[in-house]
Amino acid sequence: MKINQNQTLFQWLEIHERDNPENVAIQTVDGSISYGELAAKVRRLASGLAKIGIGKGDVVGVQLPNCPEFLITILAVAARGAIFQTLHMPYRSAELLQLLGHSKAKAAIALGAFKDVSPASEITSMTSDLPSLQTVISVGTVVENTQSFEELAAATAKRESIVETSTNDKYLLLYTSGTTASPKGVPHRYAGFLNNALDAAAEFEFDDQERILSLAPFSHLYGLFCLHMALARGCTNAIVQAFDPGTFVSDITTLVPTAVYSAPAHFAPFIANGSLTSDMFSSTKLVCLSGSTVPPSLAKAIDKLLDSGGVIQLWGMSELQAGTYGRLSDPIDRRIGSAGRASPGTELRLVDELGQEQPAGNEGALEIRGPSVFDGYLDNALETDAAFTNDGWFRTGDLAEILPGGYLRLTGRTKEIINRGGVKFNPVDVEAILIDHPAIELCAIIPIPDPILGERGCLCILATPGQSISLDDVKALLREKGIAKYKWPERLETVAAMPLTPTRKIMRAKLASIIT
Repeated sequence: MKINQNQTLFQWLEIHERDNPENVAIQTVDGSISYGELAAKVRRLASGLAKIGIGKGDVVGVQLPNCPEFLITILAVAARGAIFQTLHMPYRSAELLQLLGHSKAKAAIALGAFKDVSPASEITSMTSDLPSLQTVISVGTVVENTQSFEELAAATAKRESIVETSTNDKYLLLYTSGTTASPKGVPHRYAGFLNNALDAAAEFEFDDQERILSLAPFSHLYGLFCLHMALARGCTNAIVQAFDPGTFVSDITTLVPTAVYSAPAHFAPFIANGSLTSDMFSSTKLVCLSGSTVPPSLAKAIDKLLDSGGVIQLWGMSELQAGTYGRLSDPIDRRIGSAGRASPGTELRLVDELGQEQPAGNEGALEIRGPSVFDGYLDNALETDAAFTNDGWFRTGDLAEILPGGYLRLTGRTKEIINRGGVKFNPVDVEAILIDHPAIELCAIIPIPDPILGERGCLCILATPGQSISLDDVKALLREKGIAKYKWPERLETVAAMPLTPTRKIMRAKLASIIT
């Protein structure tokens, strides 16, 4: 049997265990795990989960960084026919209570100790408010009233612990990032995400010798996409626990990735200070940028570092994984200036405010349909109905243009529109200019209430250390660039820290609460 579009995660693992057991499945700066070793670890943990009653359809909430245990756990949960719920590492008790309560998780897995907190202890302290939660499993440091992950992972592997599943079964529960609204539960079936990743691995021409490094958390769809592609090809997940500017260069040098998936913000400071060189990326054939607007100057600078490859962009959502992405065969202006073309089987269209389809070259609200799009939000019929059109297209909330050749250029979010006295505009083009200013490390323009005009634009910036910029400086720059005056920000706020999602998207709703 070969990898095909009618298989589950555990079936993929079994195929690699049989065909390439010595191939490296996981590579960290400290060591490696082969596919044969990984399969053995997964079977033992699956048997341990069976002992504590985790079975088909049960939700297991998992709050782990990028580490071997994450990969072992998602495969073991899949082997039990259960549903893996991702929980981002920055989440604390308020977010965890909301998400674990909403999902009705039966078990939760978290680190016993992480920096100055104990995530497992935090979850344990909330069990009286989580009636569905029966077991908290601590990884590493064992804390009171939890089950040891290491003990479960040392269980005797039993074949009967592997539950039969199909590609129509749900196996993954994500939650939307909540950059502009409350998070919503997004369940996925095997067929949607696995086939999307399998197709993408083929489009990127990956083989079983690739070393795929995700700088995004595995708890996010972008990181999971990388994990899925590696498992689709039986190649290596190159893992760093979390992006660290202090070790980024040494991590790249040690892990020697052939493909790097990151947010623009991961690379931006290194490009700005000129600390990256081509020899660091001599084996890298692809760097993918996603998660926020990609400044063309940044994409060009990274592309120049890749003597044997190039930069592409990707657009995706929790509701569909990878919707569009560039290919290395695309012209450089499309790789740098667009989010690529639709993934196989995926359709895109743009509509106006009345729902009328827009011709190519016009901006519109982006809608999508295809095999990886989810069925609907968990226990939220109202949001599900609002998210889909009558003819089955998913309303993404993005604004975009479709360029000749089918390339997608994102222009903003429908909820980020600023309505200044009845004149509506999206600030993304202004932000794209300002982010290139040496005094600005991160920026976003958000609407603030105005008694006369309704809304005005407020520029929020995280300043580059040791530098500053005034509102007059900003206006002068925008005047020089020929930007219409009604788009100019009318207030400037400097923040000490920009509120970011785990994949470094600016949380605009939280930013608004900080400055108002």
